[in-house]
Amino acid sequence: MAHDHSHDHSHTHAHTHATGSIGTAFFLNLLFTVAEFFGGVLTNSVAILSDAVHDLGDSITLGLSWYLNQKSIQGRDERFSYGYRRFSLLGALATGIVLLGGSILVLSEAIPRLLEPETPNAPGMLAFSIVGIVVNGAAVLRLRGLSSLNARVVALHLLEDVLGWVGVLIVSVTLLFLDLPILDPILSIVITSYILYNVARNLRKTLTVFLQAVPSDADPVAAEALLSEIEGVISVHHTHSWSLDGEHHVLTTHVVVSPQTSWEEASHIKRKAKKLLRSHDFHFATIEIEVEGEPCEAED
Repeated sequence: MAHDHSHDHSHTHAHTHATGSIGTAFFLNLLFTVAEFFGGVLTNSVAILSDAVHDLGDSITLGLSWYLNQKSIQGRDERFSYGYRRFSLLGALATGIVLLGGSILVLSEAIPRLLEPETPNAPGMLAFSIVGIVVNGAAVLRLRGLSSLNARVVALHLLEDVLGWVGVLIVSVTLLFLDLPILDPILSIVITSYILYNVARNLRKTLTVFLQAVPSDADPVAAEALLSEIEGVISVHHTHSWSLDGEHHVLTTHVVVSPQTSWEEASHIKRKAKKLLRSHDFHFATIEIEVEGEPCEAED
């Protein structure tokens, strides 16, 4: 009993630590994003504005991750029987839309500058790039060592920001010595194109989960074959799979047994089936036992 209590305490402590770390990273990122927008205007740099749009998306993602990390501890309730994990899809969708709109605005400013380059304030760009590397680097270090998938994904986004600021740093140093103002819009377009690529990829994944498509890392056909090997199972059919949030998968299926199968044997088959499915990344499984010869009333 004491062991269970210790495990629960340690899990709660880890969850609280992860939530606090994500919260700190969120406030760091949000404050710097606001400063970036002003800095982009003051230095006349579309590259900094591009990174500001990127950081705005990350700020939204961090804020939602922070909120959802706190919310997820509530688990399921009468209104949301599977819990609040699916709320993260709304966060991904909102972030994607904001980034898409912001990227289009930045491109509308950057592309004309390819034809008529405007000289940015190189010392100002240099100063902002150093602050950007320090702030985003501090946020990455704050999240280092956390094991949750949520925290690791957030840390990866922030690491991408650090690399983006390294690019701004290189361009700003180059502009201090060479009169090549076209480098600023080129860097802006590279950063924005990278953002749009990731937005398109993530929106596609999010919409696929929203439409309850079969998860890419789950195979219902293979699951049916696996369940069919259980002793006492005659056949498996009417199998469906979808995902709550891209990580926690659901599977429902009908397992056919012989009319001579006892209640105890059927219960054993169901327990073994659920154990097998859990080992193959199906977090929620609903198994209906059918007797051979009886009609299946489910509609495909």
